[in-house]
Amino acid sequence: MAIATHDFSALMEITHRPDLVFVRGEGSWLWDDRGRRYLDFIQGWAVNALGHCPPEVVKALTEQAATLINASPAFHNAAGVRLARLLVSHCALDRVFFANSGAEANEGAIKLARKWGRLHRGGAYRMITFDGGFHGRTIATMSASGKPGWDRLYAPQVDGFVKVPLNDLGAVARAIDAQTVAVMLEPIQGEAGVFPAERAFVQGLRALTRERGLLLILDEIQTGIGRTGRLFGYQHHDIEPDVMTLAKGLGGGVPLAALLAREEVCCFEPGDQGGTFNGNPLMAAVGCAVVEAVTAPGFLDRVVARGAQLRAGLEILSARFGLGAVRGEGLLLALALGDRVSGPDVVTAAREAGLLVNAPRPDTLRFMPALTVSREEIDQMLAMLGEVLAAAI
Repeated sequence: MAIATHDFSALMEITHRPDLVFVRGEGSWLWDDRGRRYLDFIQGWAVNALGHCPPEVVKALTEQAATLINASPAFHNAAGVRLARLLVSHCALDRVFFANSGAEANEGAIKLARKWGRLHRGGAYRMITFDGGFHGRTIATMSASGKPGWDRLYAPQVDGFVKVPLNDLGAVARAIDAQTVAVMLEPIQGEAGVFPAERAFVQGLRALTRERGLLLILDEIQTGIGRTGRLFGYQHHDIEPDVMTLAKGLGGGVPLAALLAREEVCCFEPGDQGGTFNGNPLMAAVGCAVVEAVTAPGFLDRVVARGAQLRAGLEILSARFGLGAVRGEGLLLALALGDRVSGPDVVTAAREAGLLVNAPRPDTLRFMPALTVSREEIDQMLAMLGEVLAAAI
């Protein structure tokens, strides 16, 4: 078999990529151009909810592409209308604005909150966000994020974001002033290393924001659409947000995002918000297929079961090698490595062994398999990771 060679020089260097090219995917597996296969526990950073090239997504794309691809956001399309109804029927929110990425959905949430503050809170515009939080890569969403160093990368930042420690309700209360309009929270901080917001904190935050007349915005870009074993992460805490953003798993691999809000918060007027490709029927048809699959009877029960299996296996590895805690929920989990071994080194060794995992920070491994991952694939991943750790420690 001839080995393909590639010239990468035309690509901007925005991250360190290994010298391999993927050409095919199926379920939990990827194949490179050399014919080698890899067990994928990254899945596009929690994007491929149903795995690589799932039949439901292929069918939706094929049938919709043969019918209508884009009718312009100036008009309704059947797939977009259907997806909006599907989403609101499964959550506590009333209306949907579709976008193409999580950053765009979060940017829309910031705009919506600021306009709502102008109309209902005397021009209040500041938002309380959290140290370690990640909300996207636009200037505003980077300003909202609490990722170390981002306050200098494209300085000056957008004004109006106050950072406090996660799970510190007192710090939130002290940060509120007359100019505060909202609190924006990830139910689990995925990019920071999979740090969950505690149940008591989330419930207290909901009570506090209602008491002070503020919006509670939940960024469910990574936790939404079944990733944690519930359709939405907030459902673990028995609360309801005022605004929620979705992306990643919603599109099952295609660019699709959504901003959802309660009726009382929806204050955009014609011309306030938009986007050329937003809600196009091709992407919306895929979203319908994904949501229908994830909400089918028994699907989330299987996610819970596979998440428990993965957690138990990681805890066994942690005990075996003297590592740290397993964090997260469902099929969004992290293994703390401590100082026994470097996360990036484990990622490289695992890839060479045919396993794809992620290290969001040097002392942490993150696991985001397809929600359809099998019991056997989890066992196989744990065995492969065990061999990698044994060789590294």
